[in-house]
Amino acid sequence: MEGLAKYLDIAPYVKEALAQGKPVVALESTIISHGMPYPQNVEMALAVEDLVRQEGAVPATIALLEGKIKIGLSRQEVEAFAKAKNVIKCSRRDLPVALALGLPGGTTVGATMIGAKLAGLSVFATGGIGGVHRGAPETFDISADLEELSRTNVCVVCAGAKAILDLPLTLEVLETKGVPVLGYQTEELPAFYTRTSGLRVDYRMDSPEEIAAVCRTKWDLGLEGGVLVTNPIPEEYAMPEEPMKKAIEEALASAHEEGIHGKESTPYLLAKIKDLTGGASLDANIQLVYNNARLASKIAKSLASQA
Repeated sequence: MEGLAKYLDIAPYVKEALAQGKPVVALESTIISHGMPYPQNVEMALAVEDLVRQEGAVPATIALLEGKIKIGLSRQEVEAFAKAKNVIKCSRRDLPVALALGLPGGTTVGATMIGAKLAGLSVFATGGIGGVHRGAPETFDISADLEELSRTNVCVVCAGAKAILDLPLTLEVLETKGVPVLGYQTEELPAFYTRTSGLRVDYRMDSPEEIAAVCRTKWDLGLEGGVLVTNPIPEEYAMPEEPMKKAIEEALASAHEEGIHGKESTPYLLAKIKDLTGGASLDANIQLVYNNARLASKIAKSLASQA
């Protein structure tokens, strides 16, 4: 662990919260570096942190800065990170390179899970997870998020997998990896911008306490891996299904024409969909992240009370 310590920089306020057994919620940073334009990315990141505090938990945004995995950013660091150029989109594969070379890195779902686990955090709020990309049977384009969910003990609260993905295949991979997919007050998998997908989750959970109990039981049994909590976007912010389907299809066709693939796909597609929806998809994205932060905070509080 001594070797690890030189790569991990836990903010004093996060250390204090952990020492006192307070609930802490991990937050990712690719949504700042790759998911939204400036200044909306800063406004969103700081607002999410404030929402976590309002729910009685402690926020810990995770990012790579100056050769360290930073667990908890100051407001000044959030601002500087949001303006940084050439930020690497980091998953498990990229962490050693970015850290060794001291490069700035935005943590994906997978990398945020790794940072959270190293720091002793059990709950993480994000927008949507990565998954199996459309056409994956030919391209093998599958997000490393799914592998991380199978091996890292963190509860991930999201609004489902991103709607640009192949959702049925994503659920199949999660089942194969032994990752429980829980629906918060729903039996249907939400599809990021929309509340429905036509696909069923594994189990419906009606309270944060139930979710916390499932997480605790899974890890007490020594069953490695995460728990995926899918939390539908609030109805008043959900996008109409048919226009969203059309925008996604147009964005996918555009990506294919321009030869966009791999880890560049998601930022490209989200930006294209934002343009096609006149910015409405970005507003929905922000609101679903807020909603997930609230639920994650409640789950973290329940887990802390059970410790």
